[in-house]
Amino acid sequence: MCFFTFFSFAQEPTTYKNSFWSHVEYGGGIGLNFGNGFFSGFLAPNALYRFNPYIATGIGANFSYSSQKDVFKSTVLGGSLIGLFNPYREIQISTEFEQLHVSRKFDDRYVTNLDENYWYPALFLGAGYTNGNVTIGIRYDVLYDKDKSIYTEAWMPFVRFSF
Repeated sequence: MCFFTFFSFAQEPTTYKNSFWSHVEYGGGIGLNFGNGFFSGFLAPNALYRFNPYIATGIGANFSYSSQKDVFKSTVLGGSLIGLFNPYREIQISTEFEQLHVSRKFDDRYVTNLDENYWYPALFLGAGYTNGNVTIGIRYDVLYDKDKSIYTEAWMPFVRFSF
């Protein structure tokens, strides 16, 4: 009787998978721009942890290089903290804090433009429409400084991909 009772209640051992990695999403951006002596390229990967269908947070890295022949060279390197909130599946509210190191070197003929090395913070608040793994929206830099920012405007459209 003990033999039958023991084997009748036996179950397969449960294997616990690490659920952390099943909640991680990867994404980012890549871009190139060139023409008539100008070149610009950037790479911005990120990783997000989705706590539930509504909330995600993560980190990102930013690197960009720009140059205009006989005028300047610029390198920007930094990181970001990202927070996402989806009140509905299609709507995404975002916050992103970037801290960027900017290095600009001007050609010797431009005496009035001194070389620059400085840190620049940006705090973006944004909203977008999500369809599958793509979000399209607009964001605003509340810390925007027209003299120091690497961006030409405080308002910026964005496209976010995640995998």
